[in-house]
Amino acid sequence: MLSSAVARNDAFPDTFKIPSKERRSSLERGEAVQLLFDIETREAGKLIDRGIDRMWVIVIAVLPRGYQGVLDSDPGTAENLKLFRGDLIEFGPDHICKVDQPPEEFLKKEYGEYFQ
Repeated sequence: MLSSAVARNDAFPDTFKIPSKERRSSLERGEAVQLLFDIETREAGKLIDRGIDRMWVIVIAVLPRGYQGVLDSDPGTAENLKLFRGDLIEFGPDHICKVDQPPEEFLKKEYGEYFQ
């Protein structure tokens, strides 16, 4: 489901920029990252679209081999799509294409259970 941002950067270095490996490997709780999701959309069992969607995830835990976060974007709906805003996502540094810092008030309001 997740695609490698590093592989995409390797394929398109002039147009697809990503943060440094050091930055992607040193995230902290509360930071927001944009990940690449490989999504197929089906209707009546028939494939109608497939592509890469960039979605935001809020880091809630630093794990030994990566991170756990909560999906902050709305992935939309499709009959085969089992991905929802608020889902927990595990990912590694290679999946990260952008890093940002949301305001603390936003984190507490939207994800207070993780940021008391």
